[in-house]
Amino acid sequence: MKQVLIIDDSPLFRDYLKEKLSENQIDAVTAAGGLDGMAKIRNLTPDLVIMDYYLKGQGCIEILRQKKENPASSGIPVIILVQQIDQKKIIELSSYNVKKVFTKPVKVDALFGVLSEILGVEFVLDQSPGIVEVHVNDDIIFAEIARGLNRDKLDMLGFKIVELIDLYQIRVPKVIVMLSDIKLNFADGPNIEKLLTIIVNASRAKKKHIRILTRDSFTRKFIEDQEQYEGIEVVSNLQYAVDGLLSELDGSMEYAEKKAEIIGDKLLSPENTGGQSMQLRFERKISLNPDDMKEMFENLRIAAVDDDFVIQELIKTVFSKTGAEVTCFSDGREFTQALENSQFDLVFLDLLMPKMDGFAVLRELKEKNVPVPVIVLSAINQRETVIRAFQMGTKSYLSKPLKGDALLKKSIEILKVNF
Repeated sequence: MKQVLIIDDSPLFRDYLKEKLSENQIDAVTAAGGLDGMAKIRNLTPDLVIMDYYLKGQGCIEILRQKKENPASSGIPVIILVQQIDQKKIIELSSYNVKKVFTKPVKVDALFGVLSEILGVEFVLDQSPGIVEVHVNDDIIFAEIARGLNRDKLDMLGFKIVELIDLYQIRVPKVIVMLSDIKLNFADGPNIEKLLTIIVNASRAKKKHIRILTRDSFTRKFIEDQEQYEGIEVVSNLQYAVDGLLSELDGSMEYAEKKAEIIGDKLLSPENTGGQSMQLRFERKISLNPDDMKEMFENLRIAAVDDDFVIQELIKTVFSKTGAEVTCFSDGREFTQALENSQFDLVFLDLLMPKMDGFAVLRELKEKNVPVPVIVLSAINQRETVIRAFQMGTKSYLSKPLKGDALLKKSIEILKVNF
């Protein structure tokens, strides 16, 4: 049996890889941090090492150096996973028998393709279509699934839910599962069961706090006919999905009809998911101490697009100790013009601005195919934020007044990705 050593600070990422490798008859061993990893390389001499570039205790380069100096371990191939890396560092890694460097988010099928080549083992993966995205807004976990129920991506969904609950410290989990443009039939029954089992077990939410948003009649009947899913509501528009979950929801009939019309139609239409890349994200548990987050934010280019000087200064202050570079813009036109000569890793975008508002900016980003992650900032009230954010296809937003911790947590959710 082939043996693979996984060295990563994230227990969720280690557990996920170990689970997938074990399913394919690979002896997967995990190590938490660099010191533990180096000890296991010496004692086990595995067939392959999968290692995160940034490790606590002992850095990646030092581990590779010690591994190279030891004749028993020097020939072990290595796969490196890294958030971002320049060409100079990649060249440096090549001298340590590093076979492949994957930048995060890692494409799982590509990773297992390389594993197959190195280990000479054929891995069984679900090749069916499936796109999954998870975000937290207003302490509600929004899980959107499009194109199909890919079993491997459903497995990742469970890890992501656990991670987000931990990141946001959600005490009473509430989940909305949005099945966008998915038509299922009897053959999909086992996958529906897998989805619901993962949602219930990972979130530990009470069934009355879980909503399934779908227009598919088979899915509705399947869930409603199963006694073990009693309490899980199946609804066809977001108004009724969030009703009772958002503490400040206005339950008036006029608002219900407006929300049902705007969001229900938008979310469940093919147009909403076609061509969009929605990767699940995993991040290690990390504190909100800026000094501990330099690894994540150092050299990150952030755009703060807001006509409020106070908001600009808040964003600059929050990220000032992390090593990130924050550039401020007072209106959307100023920002879009800057894109001709500048690139950004993350954008905080106000919705209501003079000259060119946030909605126009989002349209232009889509038209020009600029793949920068955007976190919407909105001073409008909660219910309208939900409507407008989902209407324009944005699943990540923050309501004003902003707090420093909220900015950091949302940035971690968006950027600290292992997949």
